[in-house]
Amino acid sequence: MRAVRYHSHGGPEVLQLDEVEIPAPATGEVLVEVEAVGANAIDALFRSGNSPWPRPLPGSLTGEVVGRITRLGPDTPPGLAIGDRVAGVSEDAFADHVVLDTAFLATIPDDADAGAATMMSMTGPLALRLLEAGRIPAGGTVLIQSAAGGVGHLAVQLARSFEPKLIIGTASSPDRLDFIRSLGAEAVDLTDADWPDQVRALAPDGVDTVLDSVGGTIFDQGLALIRPLGTMVTYGAISGQLPTVPASALFGLQSVTGVSMMAWRTARPDAARNDIAEVTRRWQAGDLRPAVHASYPLADVQELHRALDARVALGRLIATT
Repeated sequence: MRAVRYHSHGGPEVLQLDEVEIPAPATGEVLVEVEAVGANAIDALFRSGNSPWPRPLPGSLTGEVVGRITRLGPDTPPGLAIGDRVAGVSEDAFADHVVLDTAFLATIPDDADAGAATMMSMTGPLALRLLEAGRIPAGGTVLIQSAAGGVGHLAVQLARSFEPKLIIGTASSPDRLDFIRSLGAEAVDLTDADWPDQVRALAPDGVDTVLDSVGGTIFDQGLALIRPLGTMVTYGAISGQLPTVPASALFGLQSVTGVSMMAWRTARPDAARNDIAEVTRRWQAGDLRPAVHASYPLADVQELHRALDARVALGRLIATT
């Protein structure tokens, strides 16, 4: 079968299709024939070699897969069968076949768009968990960095259920800012040097919650915008710079918490499964509308990563097999 690999670090040109063996599902896993896979922004850092979390070569691409089960591993839990359409997360997602952990699968209706459905297994539940961790008070203000991206645009939509007074989203291009406004949030341009002052103009008393996957200077500026008893939620470092927090920055009763879905699944597996079910329910009810910016054949993975590097996507980029 085909699987995307990179044997050296660099730009999208290092990505190639290798021929590899079809993996065999282990205990608690199923083999899935891939329909669509959603790209993760962090993989551009892994590929370039600039990630704070280095990975060995040859490298593969992570992602959220939608496909049909073709083989059951040993001791598969009841309720799963060959032919079922599911979504799940894989460390080697850009391939014709992948194995998925049965503990955290999302069930996907036959008539659902595969690209949109990729977000039900990880991205959507992550957006919900970030908001829960952010402790947004009713009538409060939430600032969502990278609000036009795969996680961010879902967080903007899900934030409405927390009944905030104001949702502010940041982005770095006119199209992405317009997209954020179309979701019902105020939009602030991160490329403006005075972007924190624009946030302060919208929220003179500060913001209650910040969701940040950027790290670096943007994290520091966001932390300075949090009002007393507010919460900064960090869940990545797409800038390549992990945030550091001096204790003096928290003496105003601010809190900082980090969120990893893998850690959440380990610590609270039942709650993590409930998050998947809740996000899927909202999607099927029409309350959550995942956006697919563009789809590419698996063979065009280099083009997909060029778009990923350019950070122009409104929502998610998808590869199809």
